[in-house]
Amino acid sequence: MAIEIEKKYRLTPEQLSEMIRALDEEGAEYVGEDSEENIIYGGGALDRNNSIIRVRRTAGRTVLTYKRRIFNDLPIKQQIEHESDVSNAVEIEAILENLELEKRLVYEKLRKTWNFRSVEIVLDELPFGNYMEIEGSITAIAEAEIMLGIEHFEPEHETYPRLTMRLGTKKDGVIEARFREDLTV
Repeated sequence: MAIEIEKKYRLTPEQLSEMIRALDEEGAEYVGEDSEENIIYGGGALDRNNSIIRVRRTAGRTVLTYKRRIFNDLPIKQQIEHESDVSNAVEIEAILENLELEKRLVYEKLRKTWNFRSVEIVLDELPFGNYMEIEGSITAIAEAEIMLGIEHFEPEHETYPRLTMRLGTKKDGVIEARFREDLTV
């Protein structure tokens, strides 16, 4: 079973600039940038198990992901996560809809990724704000916070789907957070 462990922070413009500078000064390896469209499905057994299916599309890749939150009182989020590349996004969406899963949310994201020591750090821009996620072991996340001088940053406890539910706009029965209505990945 794969467990995703990450800590998320909402960033002010000043904190975003501070992070980019700290990553550069500490020698983090810049991996690249992607523009994403994330489609969240629910219904049936997914709702009963507090889990979701996500279809993430970028310019050159589509990934199908199953996630189920492991609840705890820590500022670090833990989830069971299984994912796989799929070759045809349109067909996988048709399969999910034929399984009577409901398309509930769509959110877009611009993501910049770095490798730093034994963690992955991403800076995400969403239509409703800037965020950072640090993914790795609990110890490695704490070490990265200290090395980057960000242990005072306030963690964000909500997931992107929950933020989209709260801050997005309903369109044709689906809650969306897009940079522009007429654009999709």
